[in-house]
Amino acid sequence: MADYAVTNPATNEKVADYPTATAADIQQALASVGDAYRQWSRFGVAQRAARIRRVAELHAERREELAAIIVREMGKPIDQAREEIDICVDIYRYYADNAEAFLQDEPIESPAGGSAFIRRQPLGVLVGIMPWNFPFYQVARFVAPNLVLGNTILLKHAPQCPESALALESLFLKAGLPEGAYVNVFATNEQVAEVIADPRVQGVSLTGSERAGAAVAEQAGRHLKKVVLELGGSDVFVVLDTDDIDSVVEMAVAGRLGNNGQACNGSKRIVVMDNIYVEFSKKFAAAMAAHVPADPSVDGATLGPLSSVSATRNLQHQVQKAIDQGAVVRAGGANPEHNFFAPTVLTDVTPEMDVYHEELFGPVAVVYRVASEDEAVELTNSSPFGLGAIVISQDEQKALRVADGLEVGMVFINEVGGEAAELPFGGVKRSGFGRELGRLGIDEFVNKKLIRVKA
Repeated sequence: MADYAVTNPATNEKVADYPTATAADIQQALASVGDAYRQWSRFGVAQRAARIRRVAELHAERREELAAIIVREMGKPIDQAREEIDICVDIYRYYADNAEAFLQDEPIESPAGGSAFIRRQPLGVLVGIMPWNFPFYQVARFVAPNLVLGNTILLKHAPQCPESALALESLFLKAGLPEGAYVNVFATNEQVAEVIADPRVQGVSLTGSERAGAAVAEQAGRHLKKVVLELGGSDVFVVLDTDDIDSVVEMAVAGRLGNNGQACNGSKRIVVMDNIYVEFSKKFAAAMAAHVPADPSVDGATLGPLSSVSATRNLQHQVQKAIDQGAVVRAGGANPEHNFFAPTVLTDVTPEMDVYHEELFGPVAVVYRVASEDEAVELTNSSPFGLGAIVISQDEQKALRVADGLEVGMVFINEVGGEAAELPFGGVKRSGFGRELGRLGIDEFVNKKLIRVKA
């Protein structure tokens, strides 16, 4: 059985197999990105930016085709798949538009006279290890800033996303990047470890599970390679106060069910103040239950299947274990039909239960009741994860006060889906380290070279 295959999660039908890379394929890929680096890094910033801008245009031109691949590979509703391609366009354009400003020399004032400045230059070959849940967007976050900087990319995509992987490789070639500037490889985990150890490789970026992140960080550290990790999350949706519960319920549902509930920064824990908890939790459970999983290829679908049989089984196991340990089901909770998992709401979860500390990767939310701002902050920070949070309040100062106390990498106040090309993305604690997107995203895999001229 091939490691790389497209299996439609809505039908469990295997569409196609793709051969895993051989040892010779891996060496050829490494040689190709290594050779291309010497050429690509010598392009002017404006030349590289022009090609990245063409990548954006090609995404826009092939929007329907690329969105259909996403649906087929991992079951994202088609409207959301189109939105994923749209934000990719924004990301490539953002770095094309801002590359020259971001990479300008940064002067340093020195009392000793003379001049000094920081010059930002590429590091070399980078390895990207990408997940299945956003097969184009996650790649864009990593490669757009690094290609415009002058690094070259060896990309190992998720085994269930070979069509996305090949489509991306063809886009970069068609955009005019030199052959080898972006190379896809259908590598095994063992081969990836060998690639990281190769002296031509200077850095690794992984988006994925804690286990994968720990393995990659260990291998990268052993060989002194820079690494950026975007791992799991158990983000909170904190409702401090509102005069429109219906609107906030709608926001919370959107924060939980986006991408079929399979987003690292999805709102998995809903934290509600005591005085509105009863009304909110009742309306939230009803609103979640109103979303029925459907064929993701149909326009207007809001919820599709989970990505695979194994993902479905794992989530069902977590929910059942939570119920066995005393959690109360307010919506859903029934055995899923194939990979179509009904939106589920749990309450009465306590720190003694396993689910309190776990990430739920699917349309399952846990609602918590708190009596104060401090309790909301304490509950949020009790998680081993620290990716993001959403805080809802009519009092901006109160929201900012709570945001300041949260041990997370991102806080969005009164907003769901606030991610954008210019806003840095990343977390702390077991959610990883490093940042993607924004100005910070181009500063991860860069040589900030000091140049000093004596007076």
